[in-house]
Amino acid sequence: MHELIPPSVRARLRSLSLVSRRAVGAHGLGQHRSRSRGAGLEFAQYRAYEPGDEPRQIDWKLYARSDRFFVREAERESPLALWLLIDASASMGQGDAARPGWSRLDAAKALAACAAELALRQGDRFGLIALQEDGLRLIAPATGTRQRDRLWRELHALRARGRWPAPERLRPLWERIGAGDLVLMLGDGFDEAALDVAERLAAARREVLSIRILTVEERDFPYRGGHRFRDPETGEELLGDGADLREDFLRRFAAARRAVDARLQACGIRHAEFVLDEALDLPLRRLFGGRDAAEGA
Repeated sequence: MHELIPPSVRARLRSLSLVSRRAVGAHGLGQHRSRSRGAGLEFAQYRAYEPGDEPRQIDWKLYARSDRFFVREAERESPLALWLLIDASASMGQGDAARPGWSRLDAAKALAACAAELALRQGDRFGLIALQEDGLRLIAPATGTRQRDRLWRELHALRARGRWPAPERLRPLWERIGAGDLVLMLGDGFDEAALDVAERLAAARREVLSIRILTVEERDFPYRGGHRFRDPETGEELLGDGADLREDFLRRFAAARRAVDARLQACGIRHAEFVLDEALDLPLRRLFGGRDAAEGA
């Protein structure tokens, strides 16, 4: 499996922490304390030392025997479960001519892997729900490196196809996502059914965050000359001259983004936007890194 998280991005993730409003009560944002230490914890496994781990986590007796650094991980119920909800419908297969082979879904997979890495580092549980027309692909929340490997295998196998699932196929969402869970939705951000899910989860007092993934061509509309524009889910087509359509498209597209942002804001849903030519960790910094980190990313 190829690396979902580029090394440069992985290094920058070390300055971020998952933040949940509900984990710290009703008095604003702040990092929940998720990795417990001390007596009474049941030993789960060793893992190889990674730069950034605290020296006190190293098993020095094992180091003396093996001449290698290992960290002890304790198994316990985490106070936070992170659900990664990925729109895997056909529209997520869209990419840009400037970077062949890199689609919206590829970005969603990489962002999901980054968020899972933050949860893993904090000792929090993380799970996956991929949404497609024929149903949901679900991994229940757990923590540890085995859970990360399972998540990565599922992400690598995921392909964009079909439409958003019908309402009757969404039942696991309402059954499995519990009160106090943190939900990160990754998609193109405009599907009415997806927005309805976000609003319903927020109304049910789930902590919902959203990352809207856009292509460079959506942001810039660089087309010139005659083009055939096709909706990958409905098959509807529009023929027109790119230069003639550009001004109207950009105006209407900006208005649509503002309208969606207003709906999310009204529900208390924190949200960020990501364009395929931007640094992968930028939307995570906007959500978890504070204002200074977002502006400096």
